[in-house]
Amino acid sequence: MNAAHALVSEKGYDGMAISDLCAQSGLPASSIYYHFGNKLGVLAALLERTFEELHALFPNPSSFDGRAPLDRFEAWFSAACASLDRRPDYLRLLVAISVGPQKDADAIQATVRRIRDYAHASWVDALTPIFAPHGGKNNEALVQQLAVLGRALTDGLSVANSFDGASYSSQVASFVSLVRGLAEQRAAAKRKR
Repeated sequence: MNAAHALVSEKGYDGMAISDLCAQSGLPASSIYYHFGNKLGVLAALLERTFEELHALFPNPSSFDGRAPLDRFEAWFSAACASLDRRPDYLRLLVAISVGPQKDADAIQATVRRIRDYAHASWVDALTPIFAPHGGKNNEALVQQLAVLGRALTDGLSVANSFDGASYSSQVASFVSLVRGLAEQRAAAKRKR
């Protein structure tokens, strides 16, 4: 897995050959095919391992439950971005795989979908106390839309990190300000009713 990670990071999935993986890992091709089936199996296992590693580092929004909703969101998002700053390769790998030609393989789709669903659920958990603490169809729809936007923000930051060296953490204050502003705007509109 370490050899596959290094090769995919260096050459991309399409540039990685099983022969490269054999040379880097010291394993014969027969062992790689036996354990992973094919190159896509190696990629699926790599995604799974990377997800598990980041999952161990990545905070759950409920870790910050003792705080006010906006402070809870900011603490969670700050901790999440710090985790991504420690492992910027994670989202770069996920984004590259999500748009590459291998994205249509069943094993890849299942793993990517599980990762995306986990991220979406985290965003929903982080945003619900702010925008839908008592439910409501419109409030819950807003949370879903903001969760998609939050995932898109972090996906885009993986590109900015790769090309511009921008850290994830450098964007926390701006995004938290947007969320705070939206929450204040909604609270003011509710008071006027």
